[in-house]
Amino acid sequence: MTDLYPVRRALLSVSDKTGLIDLGHALAARGVELISTGGTARALREAGLEVRDVSEITGFPEMMDGRVKTLHPMVHGGLLALRDDAGHMAAMETHLIAPIDLLVVNLYPFEETVAKGADYATCIENIDIGGPAMIRAASKNHLFVNVVVDVQDYDALLAELDANDGQTSYAFRQQLALTAYSRTAAYDAAVSAWMAKALKEEAPRRRAFAGELAQTLRYGENPHQSAAFYTDGTNRPGVATAVQHQGKELSYNNINDTDAAFELVAEFDPEETAACAIIKHANPCGVAKGATLLEAYKAAFDCDRTSAFGGIVALNKPLDAETAEEITGIFTEVVIAPGASEEAKEIFAKKKNLRLLTTEGLPDVMAGGKTFRQVAGGFLVQDKDNGFIGMDDLKVVTKKAPTEEQMRDLLFAWKVAKHVKSNAIVYVKDQATVGVGAGQMSRVDSALIAAKKAERMAEALGLAEPLTIGSAVASDAFFPFPDGLMEAAAAGATCVIQPGGSMRDNEVIAAADEAGLAMVFTGMRHFRH
Repeated sequence: MTDLYPVRRALLSVSDKTGLIDLGHALAARGVELISTGGTARALREAGLEVRDVSEITGFPEMMDGRVKTLHPMVHGGLLALRDDAGHMAAMETHLIAPIDLLVVNLYPFEETVAKGADYATCIENIDIGGPAMIRAASKNHLFVNVVVDVQDYDALLAELDANDGQTSYAFRQQLALTAYSRTAAYDAAVSAWMAKALKEEAPRRRAFAGELAQTLRYGENPHQSAAFYTDGTNRPGVATAVQHQGKELSYNNINDTDAAFELVAEFDPEETAACAIIKHANPCGVAKGATLLEAYKAAFDCDRTSAFGGIVALNKPLDAETAEEITGIFTEVVIAPGASEEAKEIFAKKKNLRLLTTEGLPDVMAGGKTFRQVAGGFLVQDKDNGFIGMDDLKVVTKKAPTEEQMRDLLFAWKVAKHVKSNAIVYVKDQATVGVGAGQMSRVDSALIAAKKAERMAEALGLAEPLTIGSAVASDAFFPFPDGLMEAAAAGATCVIQPGGSMRDNEVIAAADEAGLAMVFTGMRHFRH
């Protein structure tokens, strides 16, 4: 097998014309014959390049609004013919098929069309047919043919040609083919996902996921695990779309925790209040609202100062100088916010290891979408948890009803509990968490741990009693027995929000009445595993 093969003839057909003219000139300067279609051919000619139309090669004009132009043996024969197979070469000679050594194609902008909210018919018209067919043909024949589907590979192609006197190596063509097959797979995944959504098909027979490499990570959750970060093209404001202003590269755990923090803080409307969430290992260790970001940050920090060390801070408003100065008082891994003032950036610049990310917006917590998780032999797919509970959705089930102030704290606690690993117990007072119990096998243990943390913080802050005294408490799922509820009451909680739905709801309600608690049911749970 010959490793190096020359590039003498190239077919260019691109929707994204970035870099096209420079590439065309570079190929022509290296003696490569150019073939092209439609708008690509016109752009190349207008730049003074000599180009042959595909219609001239095939003997057929472009037809059906461009749907049929490259689906022809004169094109696919030139891409698929094995140069070392006498039968293939004889067939090419008999049918006057010339080899195509290089295919440069990028596809109709289907993903962009969907992202703009185009109607069904417009999306259908932006599904490319000829492009993927040629890409797959050229990729299959990468023993001889080069296929380039990404603008960022143009320079690498030219460098390869220069390094090998107008030829490319087999290893280079293999890498191009891998990229090409990945592109068509992602394209088809986008089409199928869009169609399933358009047809309201919740469980299509087959489901595909795709992403584009954003960065190769130093390692995964642990140093012995390799990892990479991919974006899904949805442009949801968050860690995937953020601008990093300073600090070293984000790690796998940084990305995971930053996403958790920003999704939580987005629960709070910045038009109504400032809010801050501090996350450690994907669980909130402090969440608070305030008249200012500084006030919100301080209240969140005072929930669990120990855990906040080395944590992730998420803000729902642009970072200001005062808050930035306060945050730099302890070691923080990442701060993410919709924006940041120049003064805040200057303050952070003094902390070279602190990463600052800005997003120019908050994610829509009510938006739909799917989440997925790999298990042995398959994937679990579900709707994103965008369940919302408002004041009018709450059902008072005890003799005592919560006051208006307690209702506000209950709803705040409920929003936070949605983002805490199950079993979750969250104590809240004055729109700030004062104790968080996460990820325990027993709801009773979560209640105890959260209360114990509050006791330790009270000692650290020099308070006479823990802030769980007089607090509201949220449970992400129902109390199966009164015991967990009683632990919350023992910690000083005076009102409770929980889904209800237990076989022993009556026992739990009776226990709440006996303890003098006010309790409301949501009818909705927020398990987070």
